[in-house]
Amino acid sequence: SGQVRGLCGTFNGDQRDEFTTPEGDVEPAVAAFANAFRAAGACPALGPGIPDPCDGFPGSRERAEAACAVLMGPAFQ
Repeated sequence: SGQVRGLCGTFNGDQRDEFTTPEGDVEPAVAAFANAFRAAGACPALGPGIPDPCDGFPGSRERAEAACAVLMGPAFQ
């Protein structure tokens, strides 16, 4: 606790600084925060809205919902 930093947040109990960039700035939006960790040219920058990962893969939504149902079910409560 209090010793991590990056895309997983700061884990210090203060949610106001979870989106701290490598430069130490706190971004208010998810896309700007994620873009701060982007390797130049490795992938496209995120726009202001977060794309739905299921949109690009037909049938993924049903598989994801089935997997989440297991994780949210009694075996993991």
